[in-house]
Amino acid sequence: MSWIPYIFGFIIFMNILLALAIVFLERRNATSTWAWLMVLLFIPLMGFILYLIFGRRLSNKKIFTWDTKSRLGVKRAVQSQLRGLEDGSFEISNEGMIPYKDLIYLHLRNDDAIFSQNNEVEIFTDGIKKFNALIQDIENAHDHIHLLYYIIRHDELGQRLADALIKKSKEGVQVRVLYDDLGSRSLSRKYIKRIREAGGEVESFFPSFIPKVNFKINYRNHRKLAIIDGNIGYIGGFNIGDEYLGYNKRFGYWRDTHLRMIGNAVHHMQTRFILDWNQASRHHISYESTYFVSEPAGNVGVQIVSSGPDSEWEQIKNGYIKMIMEAKDYIYIQTPYFIPDESLKDALQIAVLSGVDVRIMIPNKPDHPFVYWATFYNIGELLTAGAKAYIYQNGFLHAKTIVVDGKIASVGTANIDVRSFRLNFEVNAFIYDQEIAEKLVQAYKQDIMNSSELTLKLYKKRSKWIRFKESISKLLSPIL
Repeated sequence: MSWIPYIFGFIIFMNILLALAIVFLERRNATSTWAWLMVLLFIPLMGFILYLIFGRRLSNKKIFTWDTKSRLGVKRAVQSQLRGLEDGSFEISNEGMIPYKDLIYLHLRNDDAIFSQNNEVEIFTDGIKKFNALIQDIENAHDHIHLLYYIIRHDELGQRLADALIKKSKEGVQVRVLYDDLGSRSLSRKYIKRIREAGGEVESFFPSFIPKVNFKINYRNHRKLAIIDGNIGYIGGFNIGDEYLGYNKRFGYWRDTHLRMIGNAVHHMQTRFILDWNQASRHHISYESTYFVSEPAGNVGVQIVSSGPDSEWEQIKNGYIKMIMEAKDYIYIQTPYFIPDESLKDALQIAVLSGVDVRIMIPNKPDHPFVYWATFYNIGELLTAGAKAYIYQNGFLHAKTIVVDGKIASVGTANIDVRSFRLNFEVNAFIYDQEIAEKLVQAYKQDIMNSSELTLKLYKKRSKWIRFKESISKLLSPIL
């Protein structure tokens, strides 16, 4: 007697149950719902496996736990700034940023993102320079070192970082390292053990029960933060590994954007780290004053904005859309993946059709094929509206940067895709300063010199094979 019909019948039955759950029990948008139904219908066995890996939602219990903790220590300041913006008593020191008070208000309401105006910001677009600066700051630390990275590799750069952390830990500096269990799945136990034996603490985010095998593809901590002594903070796109120094032959030079900050914005980066650490570790960090000693250092306005599946709103995406709506002259975007939902795509198309110069820069090579061809499809739609697109040719472009009118900007970890907006935990710095925005514009223009323009004429000449890959990727894009 063959068991194959029974096995096939069981798979069909489970697919029907999953389809009913997706439609009636899970709060998904219609596009994502139809995408999953299509996968379950057309590839029953593989669709079932894909849903178990990619489709499961984060439990409501965890969501509301995070939401409650996110308000510790910041609620009073947020309410004060909201009231000040509402009644006009809140003073924005940089007069050029007054037109953007609605964007400030949005982040205060949606994410409790306190607006600080006394920061000094340094921009890094090269991995070697960024990590030289970070390790130098680590070597000068005297109280604590807090690191959060999606990827940490046990290679030359990872070893160099570990050596610096071990040295400082033996000197009595408190060292804490938080990494994502999936992103850093290749990180060896020996690497972690060395730091712990020196007195440092190391924790993983959403670990698997089976070491090195993690099927929790969604809800990863994609943030990259470093806080030194509560005074210095780093935020941006660089992970820890030799490829981010440009040493990987497949990718070549790694073009990314990262920020080093001094000022009260570091206070809010520290809060984000502590919230994430306390979620991952049994050894909670208390809100002690020694962790919040940042002092005024400049006059750059900054809001540190977080988003994730624990959030009621898609804060970073909403911030992007608001920036696009504020644009009068130009919008410059750099992203390794461009899979916007309809709201963000519509905002960009409206901007283009209103006469705003919209430019989007993407890599010339895929690190995730389906995502890359979905990106190409979406770029084509904006080209039709009149936007300009550039393919970066000098290695791999990983920067997540938006600049509007040379006045406001966003730099952080969030890509322009559904995964960053809804499924992963992300953090971005929204910057209100003409000088910093102009530096990012100059870096963008330099990158154009190392790019080829993808015109609408060239896009229409793409091969039938590329069109086929775009069509398949477009259908899967809501769940990529």
